[in-house]
Amino acid sequence: MDQRTLAYINMHAILGTLENLCELDPEARALMTNDKPISLGFDVKGGPQTTLTFRNGRVRLDRGVENANVRLVLGSCEKFNQMVAGEAQPIPVPGSGFRPAHLKFLLGDFQALTARLESYLRASEEDLLNSVFFETSTKLMLYVISVALSQIADYDEIGRFSAKYLPDGEIQMSIKNTDIATTIRVRNNVLATIKQKPAKPSAIMEFESLELARALFDGKVNALSCIGDGRIVMGGKIAMLDVLNRLLDRVPLYLSN
Repeated sequence: MDQRTLAYINMHAILGTLENLCELDPEARALMTNDKPISLGFDVKGGPQTTLTFRNGRVRLDRGVENANVRLVLGSCEKFNQMVAGEAQPIPVPGSGFRPAHLKFLLGDFQALTARLESYLRASEEDLLNSVFFETSTKLMLYVISVALSQIADYDEIGRFSAKYLPDGEIQMSIKNTDIATTIRVRNNVLATIKQKPAKPSAIMEFESLELARALFDGKVNALSCIGDGRIVMGGKIAMLDVLNRLLDRVPLYLSN
């Protein structure tokens, strides 16, 4: 497992999903009643340079750390990954417009938000018995996996090799009879994930149901058997989907821990 690739996954696929958590979960939104923006910059040496901004129940992810109120400085991708795993502490550095309230937010509500996100991404069997929780958790998992795919294609050595065979276009990943869909956009062998359905997909991978998607995400069913019996529908440019499946095979390497 490549630590730099994992750092980009942790930043964009895991912490980046705070954007969606606050859209979907009232409890998460309630943690952010601040009407003035609070921004935390993740300044990772050799890795992501990204800022999360929190305001009125919403979260936005942007590139760069120049305008962050607090910069969290980490000396390597490995240190950042340890931070996300709760095994290391970053060095908070006052940034643009710093106030003590920004540090209070980092140590309080931000920690509560990430704990709430973890409860959805590492859901217990008991939690998943609640239908609302089940749907929210599954939707967040689709976002995480879709974004992780792009990071693997862009940074992982084997992923980059596979991505060389992708033509330009947009791959739709979706769950049938729901509004849950993402777009994997390919431009010059570089991938980016957009958390909405494409207008004109070049290829489509669609799961039969929320229950099937969940079982796949949890490793309880085999994707190839689901494709064979039609529970996963694939259409469009099959060459794109073939590469997508190879990238999907790399995802558990980074998300299983």
